[in-house]
Amino acid sequence: MNEKRPFVTAEKLREITKTYPTPFHLYDERGIRKTARDLHKAFSWNPGFREFFAVKATPNPYILKILKEEGCGVDCASETELMLASSVGFSGDYTFFSSNVTPAEEYRRAISQGAVVNLDDFTHIAFLERVASIPETICCRYNPGGDFAIGNAIMDKPQNAKYGMTYPQLAEAFRRLSERGARRLGIHAFLASNTLTDAYYPTLARILFETAVRLQNETGVRLDFVNLSGGVGIPYRPGERANDIFQIGEGVRRAFEEVLVPAGMGDVKIYTELGRFMLGPYGLVAATVLHHKHIYKEYVGLDASAVNLMRPAMYGAYHHITVMGKEDWPLDHVYDVTGGLCENNDKFAVDRPLPRIDDGDLVVIHDTGAHGFSMGYNYNGKLKSAELLLQEDGGVRLIRRAETPKDYFATFDFQDEFHFA
Repeated sequence: MNEKRPFVTAEKLREITKTYPTPFHLYDERGIRKTARDLHKAFSWNPGFREFFAVKATPNPYILKILKEEGCGVDCASETELMLASSVGFSGDYTFFSSNVTPAEEYRRAISQGAVVNLDDFTHIAFLERVASIPETICCRYNPGGDFAIGNAIMDKPQNAKYGMTYPQLAEAFRRLSERGARRLGIHAFLASNTLTDAYYPTLARILFETAVRLQNETGVRLDFVNLSGGVGIPYRPGERANDIFQIGEGVRRAFEEVLVPAGMGDVKIYTELGRFMLGPYGLVAATVLHHKHIYKEYVGLDASAVNLMRPAMYGAYHHITVMGKEDWPLDHVYDVTGGLCENNDKFAVDRPLPRIDDGDLVVIHDTGAHGFSMGYNYNGKLKSAELLLQEDGGVRLIRRAETPKDYFATFDFQDEFHFA
């Protein structure tokens, strides 16, 4: 039996498809708002707490507007993401700018919008000073190196990541930034992705809190904030336990009380940058079964492809699939579920037990609310789909129309020489 249920019923989804043909992404406003409120409650013990939603996860102004209404800020990684955030009304210290290999114009844009710049590289201090200026509020990204472990489990290997500064670089960065006029400094780190343990954030927090105390003792620079970044995951597979944000918040509070408060740093603000946790479960791809193919394996072909959801093709990532109207049917067939790209990795599922699937069936691919639409592309001339919002009142709103061939051809400067029928 299918243990994961979509946030929309088969009847409602069929009704939506009468107006908006598949494939499309659909987001659940109610779930998004509840998660934002739960996060703020979980960290309400810290008066300066702020969530900076990772725009790269779901770069849609309607989604960002919902999060703004819930008191969130945004984390941007490019000039266009900064522009998108500005268009929604995010300004000043409600915008974080975390980038790497950063062009001068992107630093200038961030400074002009009053964003909190998060320096990924020690050499960028001189670069930023040369191309823009050193702002009063600034952050440095820390990479502790080695392996990141919780208990005996190695979660990831920061030493292999391209992000962040070593501790000696971090300490020297704080000295130089302070000398150049920075007055409110913070640290940031991202050590593991999509963790399904309530221990991740508290363990990371303790590392960063201890680093903050050491920095203050060695440099004399007092930290204003600690940014725990992202990494809190979601259960993509049936049966996986979801993270408990209240347990996570309490674990971070204990580390805060044990490390920062005794050091006289009880006023440090806590920031987060959650994308997947905030949006992942509240998005889905709706698709229609077009064809069956019977060769060495059984294939089901959808009208969606890796253009709509790249994660399975790119990472081999698992996304659960529900055949709408057959939620309780036995999983007595085994299929590869594919798209129509000319690439053999264009598969949403391989050897997946599913109920019997018929041509015309409506299929839902779960947990696509983060890093779903945003990773899409136009290979084979395939066009990106629409994005829809299932509103709290049950209505459906188009928040991004589907691309057309005219959109695809619009960037050809010489299009007058051709005639696109």
